[in-house]
Amino acid sequence: MADKTATLTFGDKSIELPIYSPTAGPDVIDISKLYGQGDVFTYDPGFTSTAACDSTITFIDGDKGELLHRGYPIDQLADSSHYLEVCYLLLYGELPSAAELEDFESRVTNHTMIHEQMMNLFRGFRRDAHPMAIMNGVVGAMSAFYHDSTDITDPWQREVASIRMIAKMPTIAAAAYKYTIGQPIVYPRNDLDYASNFLRMCFSVPCEDYQVNPILSRAMDRIFTLHADHEQNASTSTVRLASSSGANPFACIAAGIACLWGPAHGGANQACLEMLKEIGTVDRIPEFIARAKDKNDSYRLMGFGHRVYKNFDPRATVMKQSADEVLELLGVEDNPILQVAMELEKQALADPYFAEKKLFPNVDFYSGIILEAMGFPTSMFTPIFAVSRTVGWISQWKEMIGDPKMKIGRPRQLYKGATLRDYVDIEKR
Repeated sequence: MADKTATLTFGDKSIELPIYSPTAGPDVIDISKLYGQGDVFTYDPGFTSTAACDSTITFIDGDKGELLHRGYPIDQLADSSHYLEVCYLLLYGELPSAAELEDFESRVTNHTMIHEQMMNLFRGFRRDAHPMAIMNGVVGAMSAFYHDSTDITDPWQREVASIRMIAKMPTIAAAAYKYTIGQPIVYPRNDLDYASNFLRMCFSVPCEDYQVNPILSRAMDRIFTLHADHEQNASTSTVRLASSSGANPFACIAAGIACLWGPAHGGANQACLEMLKEIGTVDRIPEFIARAKDKNDSYRLMGFGHRVYKNFDPRATVMKQSADEVLELLGVEDNPILQVAMELEKQALADPYFAEKKLFPNVDFYSGIILEAMGFPTSMFTPIFAVSRTVGWISQWKEMIGDPKMKIGRPRQLYKGATLRDYVDIEKR
């Protein structure tokens, strides 16, 4: 039942449109009957003012710098919780009891291995393939290996598919990384936590095991937590659109990975590190800051500001704390990129221009610094983002599948092409 209505008048027509009030955020005008009643569409490139679904999972208030998962602030979750507990929260709607969390962690831990025949898929890629290309192909191929979890009409199969993807995505990402650097693929270990297991699979070699430092493990867990879900962003909307056709869950998540790969989305922290490499040395920072402030120069600093957050990125404060801890542990003396990052942060925060424009360092800036310090190449930044975001995609996918109002996605268009014309034989053209 609508809370109130809006009247749209155009030409000689007047249409009453329902207005719904959410638990948080702006009111929403329901235009679903607009075409049927008024024979018109709305036009909204980029869907900047359009709600394509209703959801109970994540809420963002960009003006306040607020990010809530099921009502819980992201900074509280990142400080007091850990990734798999946040996964449970996103999937099931509530924080788990101790017994529920233990059971969930056990189910995830015991499904981290991938089907052994899938190892053959990795060998089919060139060694110089981007890890995201490999992940996209392997995740899509999971539907060929796990037939018992592709029926989206079966709640149990949806549950099995969800656990499998959360559990196996770090294994797939680490295997893609190992393959591209020519090292043997490392199998997961059930005695390690989620983040530690991922780090070990990335950096261990058969001749020398990798002892995971708890500070690095905690930083990686925070990266996973802070990227777990972010409302109806491009990749999440892609997963929802793909799933609206009834596609199997593995294909839908592969579609999300493909979308995330774009530099305007998941590649932001990689772009940030490439910017730091371009700056090169600390003495060149003023030059690049001046360019960013010059309205006649199209150059902008990557990792500063955010399209959604108009004040500050609530994830950045927590990520900065981890970045400081990691840099203190590993040092920056031998890494000019990290030296540039620390000095750039210092100078930008002290510059009134950035404060006035609210161009504060965002989560991509700090996560890029952490991953660089850990020894990850920039090509692995987006795959790690994909590991983090998997639970968000799955939660959104499950919510959509269970929505009785679900319809196949079918955006409209503002057509500006040629009107009806007759075919002309090739001899007369």
